Amino acid sequence: MSEETAHAALMDQVYRYQRYIYDLTRKYFLFGRDRLIRELDLRPGETVVEIGCGTARNLIRMARRYPEASFYGLDASQEMLKTAARKIARAGLAGRIQLVHGYAEALTPALFAREAPFDRVVFSYSLSMIPDWHQAVKSALASLSPNGRLHAVDFGDLAGLRWPFADLLRGWLNLFHVEPRTEILNTVEHNFAANARASNDLSILPARYAFVLNCRACDVPSLSK
Repeated sequence: MSEETAHAALMDQVYRYQRYIYDLTRKYFLFGRDRLIRELDLRPGETVVEIGCGTARNLIRMARRYPEASFYGLDASQEMLKTAARKIARAGLAGRIQLVHGYAEALTPALFAREAPFDRVVFSYSLSMIPDWHQAVKSALASLSPNGRLHAVDFGDLAGLRWPFADLLRGWLNLFHVEPRTEILNTVEHNFAANARASNDLSILPARYAFVLNCRACDVPSLSK
């Protein structure tokens, strides 16, 4: 069994029942998601793929905010995609949001029967859950148009959280096999420290709890190394 397949099986096990209360519970600690959606600032006809779309919470909000764009969702958990499909159908958005079961590391437009690249790729608290996040970013960049943009929100290093809040959060997240990866934020900060032109595209939330990234694909080549 490959690492990706094993991870998918684990995610199905974790979220088989959690998916029913996922959105209710996550709104209390997955900060920055709605900011990312606002900052997409999509133009008519643009295409967006969310990697690790989960219950489609973000996809539905994006589709409502940008009614002239098209949306795609990829997730390794078939259990989560069951909930996502139901929510999308209830929202009347089945014609504008396409879901596919697959792995972030293997993303291509062809997974969605597309030849054209995407205009935007979104990672919303999914990079910290992907086994090989470097390969996931590499595949995302390869799936973007030349002027495409990468958007990400994820946990920071929690360095500004006082004891015992950081430990409590890590313990809670560990129940769902999620761990804030310091290396992700370190890599992002290092990349943008060397690229002043793109520095305004990276925001660190208070207490270094999370980061929000909104940048052109050509500005982030080192993230995939």
